[in-house]
Amino acid sequence: MSDAIFLKSYADPKAVPHDGPPQVAILGRSNAGKSSLINSLAKSKDLAKTSSTPGRTQLINLFAFGKEFVLVDLPGYGFANVAGEKRTSMRDLIFGYLEESGPLAGAIVVTDSRIGTTKDDEEMIRALKDAGIFIILVANKIDKLSRSEQSARERELTRQYPDAVIVPNSCLSGDGRGELIQAIRQRVQSFKKIETT
Repeated sequence: MSDAIFLKSYADPKAVPHDGPPQVAILGRSNAGKSSLINSLAKSKDLAKTSSTPGRTQLINLFAFGKEFVLVDLPGYGFANVAGEKRTSMRDLIFGYLEESGPLAGAIVVTDSRIGTTKDDEEMIRALKDAGIFIILVANKIDKLSRSEQSARERELTRQYPDAVIVPNSCLSGDGRGELIQAIRQRVQSFKKIETT
């Protein structure tokens, strides 16, 4: 997936195109590592801008992965250090997109494997499930855990979210990248079949 390119940023969810390849939304708390994950998938160091300050993504950013799918990077949630008014507008962008989305094949929810799913994560996952959106749950930063801790976290997430695809991942080592790409491709192909029937 080295042919990934940045397409465009949108401040209005209604302006996001409703045609073209299937879209896959990527969501997560502001410090879960969404931008690093996008760069890992694209095998690029700077396709998505990373920052040590959480909450930098304040627009809807689209990235094309060839002609296979478009990754839709939504603002982070759980904005501890973002002012109230900005927090509301970012939340509006997230849910505005999910409500207005075009060919949405599914959503990747990026969590920090060191702490598991937070209340914010649980609320987002519940909202996605209620909307009937397919979920790939990424346990990110898995390299920060021991092998036994990794296994325990994966079992815990599988038990909590039996309908989601669970993918442990490390952007640092690359562990999980292949599994995540495979999960995305399988979902996109299934979505295409549904769309054409």
